[in-house]
Amino acid sequence: MWATMPDAAHPLGALLREARRRLSEAGVTDAALDARLLVEHFTGTTRSQAITDPTLPVHGVEPLIAAVERRLAGEPLHRILGFREFYGLKLELSRETLEPRPDTETLVDAVLPFVREVSERRGACRILDLGTGTGAILLAVLSACPKASGMGVDISADAVATATRNADHLGLSNRFAAVQSDWFEEISGRYDVIASNPPYIPSQQIEGLQQEVRHFDPVRALDGGADGLDPYRIIGEQGPAYLAHGGLAALEIGHDQKADVTAIFSSCGWSLVEALTDLGGNDRVLLFTRP
Repeated sequence: MWATMPDAAHPLGALLREARRRLSEAGVTDAALDARLLVEHFTGTTRSQAITDPTLPVHGVEPLIAAVERRLAGEPLHRILGFREFYGLKLELSRETLEPRPDTETLVDAVLPFVREVSERRGACRILDLGTGTGAILLAVLSACPKASGMGVDISADAVATATRNADHLGLSNRFAAVQSDWFEEISGRYDVIASNPPYIPSQQIEGLQQEVRHFDPVRALDGGADGLDPYRIIGEQGPAYLAHGGLAALEIGHDQKADVTAIFSSCGWSLVEALTDLGGNDRVLLFTRP
């Protein structure tokens, strides 16, 4: 329908049906939802308009056509939209950032009580977010705790720039800073919380990941070394030099890594204080302190 007359106006309802049909016939999961979100984003319309005024003429549908083709080619929906919501925050994505996913909200929930308690007791709480990406973890905590501040760290200059823009758009730039650093290399000072969702996929498993992850997520943000545990060794060994007295380390892990990560941190003098599961009941977050 639309490909033969890309410059013509098309009824909004017809565009939505055509996008849904193409995605559904291609076997795209949640085709109806993807079609709605793509149509709304690339036509500037709303769900209520599609319901109450399906004959509304829409001009300039070329960007929508291109977006649907990208989705048909396997590109993730939120990569095409350019943003994803996390903990109620709209976060811009970029080429070298992972999409923040709902399971990572478990880490935010895990550290918030500690951050609030420290903030109330001391009047401030400093957080170091290693591998910040979009800034999702740190920005979610800062949005919930007005007395907290923090530093987002990433080896990627693109990720640092993206996190900085997200902080600015959310009005949190006065309490958020970002630095390009290979883990602790460019970091100084001590923090009440060291948080991280590090790369934890074993190198040899990268090729076996689903297409949307393997082809579109940055490999550097996925690959945790031969056994997937290299980042935990770095944080476990070097983290104490940057942790304030009574501080907390909060780490996202792979579903089968609880025992290994706990052993690494125990060997470096940390104590496990809590382990939390994600929405699917899988081991997902470990909290450690230093005696």
